[in-house]
Formats: sequence, structure tokens, C-alpha cells
Amino acid sequence: MTSTLFSLITVGPVTLPNRIVVSPMCQYSADDGCANDWHLMHLMQLAISGAGLIVLEATAVERQARITHGCLGLYSDANEAALARVMDAARRVAPPQTRWGIQINHAGRKASAQRPWEGRAALGPLEDPWPTEGPSAIAAGEHWPTPKEMTHADMTRVRDSFVAATRRALRLGFDVIEIHAAHGYLMHQFLSPLANQRTDQYGGSLDNRMRFPLEVATAVREVIPAKVCLGLRITGSDWTPGGIEVVETIAFANALKARGADYVCVTTGGVVNARIAVQPGYQVPFAAEVKANVGLHTRAVGMIADAQQAEAIIASGQADTVALGRAFLDDPRWVWHAAHTLGVADSISYPPQYERSKPVLWAGAQLARHGTANVS
Repeated sequence: MTSTLFSLITVGPVTLPNRIVVSPMCQYSADDGCANDWHLMHLMQLAISGAGLIVLEATAVERQARITHGCLGLYSDANEAALARVMDAARRVAPPQTRWGIQINHAGRKASAQRPWEGRAALGPLEDPWPTEGPSAIAAGEHWPTPKEMTHADMTRVRDSFVAATRRALRLGFDVIEIHAAHGYLMHQFLSPLANQRTDQYGGSLDNRMRFPLEVATAVREVIPAKVCLGLRITGSDWTPGGIEVVETIAFANALKARGADYVCVTTGGVVNARIAVQPGYQVPFAAEVKANVGLHTRAVGMIADAQQAEAIIASGQADTVALGRAFLDDPRWVWHAAHTLGVADSISYPPQYERSKPVLWAGAQLARHGTANVS
């Protein structure tokens, strides 16, 4: 059998052994931005997954750019050294064809927040909060502080922070740099009229709202060598009247393509509270629209959990790659199981220590998958 999901693909200068990407997933477990033993365990586990590309969680470009106190950062020498330790270990156990990416981010008005298991709200006065900033002095929601409206000097500082974090990521040997321009964080805030009500050249029209994110992407592109891929996670919809719709997403993706971006990952929502009908593959149509109208490598994400579902998305041309997040938390061996389901198990290289768990060698694999066994 053959599988499109398990076929090679080249994204810009980087070749992936399959179309499966581990989506960046915040762990909220860093120490002042520094990766620790949790990240060591988490990334070493993902390293042996067989995914073609593993993208590290949203990583703050400044200390005040963190979402929470526990967010990973790449704004200090200590951050860089801590992440080097973790990445050295993860690369040692990963298949040699595995590629690694990192998502760099500024949370903007959604910074200074509680970890999810602490409540997700804005940090209270006794929780060591810090001042936030955004395109306009509009709070992220009820009971959230009003951010400082960024000056042009602030934007220059943030742009330079993205560049500095990129340089650190390049020293760490990442194959892919991904700018987070979705989920309601700073780049998305500039793009969305729901968060950006500026009256200068950075607000109003779509061209103006795109200006700062494009300046950041251009500055990052300029310091990335030809062998490294640049991508952005962008939003296909704000799911709210007056917010971003896919026609604007297409325009933004075209502008990114013109400035040297190699791919976009199309997600949705996050800039305001919205009622979203979440169901399997609910964001895939937005990726399909972008792919059809831009001609740029496009990644789909969002409630993709089943091997046949992922195969169908790629085989039908709706996206070039798929990103899975919680599916990997639920099943770190998702790729192995998908390869078996799709009849291409020979394409997966198991670590030799785990070879005996292959379905062809262990009859219990069927029991583990289906909860039944032929016992006589």
C-alpha cells in the first residue's frame, strides 16, 4: 500500500520524511523561560514519535512577552543554555530524518495570565503580574487589565526581540522558525480589527493592520539562512462579526509569500471569546481556502485525530501537512499506529529498544488497539 500522509515533502529548504507535524503545545512549566526536566521528558518522548517535524511550544521573545510565568522563553543566555541541554538529548534519540522547529511569540494583551490549571484569568495583584501592551488600549476581556497602546519605539523593540530570539534559535540548530500570528497573541492582535483600533499607519485598513506583522516577518526572514525554513501560524477566522475572515487571511498569506515565508499553518479564534462549533477537522476548510488561493505550503490543524482523517486531508489536496497536538499527548505513538492502520508500517523506524512492540512481533497490539483478543 501507499500513503500520501507518509510521503516525503519539501517545505522551502527543509525535507520532511512524512506529512505529520507535532503542533506547538504550551507546557506552562518553564522556570523564568528556561526549559527543565519536564521539557526533557516531553520532547524526548515526542522525538521518538516518528513525526516528520516537531515544533516546540510558543516561546516568548521577551520576558514580558510570556503568556504565563511558566512559558518557555528565548530571551536570555540562561534560556538558550537550558534549551540546548534539552534539544541535545532529544536529538540523540530522534530518527535522523526528524526535523525540529520552534514557534516564537509575544503574547501582547494576553500576557501576565494564570496557567490553565490555575484558572486562565489575568494574574491577580498577589501573583506577580506585569504590565501588558498591545496595538490598542483594549483589554483582552472582562476583568483583564487594559494594555498599554504600543508606540513606534515599542514596535521596534519587539521586532528586534523577534530577531534576537531567532538568532538564538539558529544557534540551537532549529530547522524551522515559526512566528505565532494567531490565537489572539500580539501579531494577531495587530491583524484583527477587534483588537486593533489604531488611527496611524498600523491600524484601519487591512494593509495597515498587516504592516507590523509583515515587518516582523521580513526582519526575521533577513537573518535566517537559506537552509532554514520560515513559517507563520495565522488565523483563518475570528469567528466574530467585524473580525478577520478568510478573505483577509488569504491576502495576508499572499503578502507573507511575497516576503519569503515558506509556509503558513492555518488555525482560528483566540482574539476574543467566540462561540465555535468544534468538531473533527473544523479548521481544515480555512486551510483549504488558503492553499487554493495562495499556492504556498499550507498546514491544517484542529481536531485532527484519526489516521484516515489525516490521510484524506492530504490526499484530497486540502493541505500539504497536518499538525496534531492533543492527539500526541493522548498517544505519543500516534505515528506508529497510523502507519499500521494505513498499511505502511514498514516506513516507520522504531527505536531498537521498542522493536518488540511492533504489531508483527507482538500479538497484544490488536488487543491494545481494539480491546479484543482471540483467546482459546
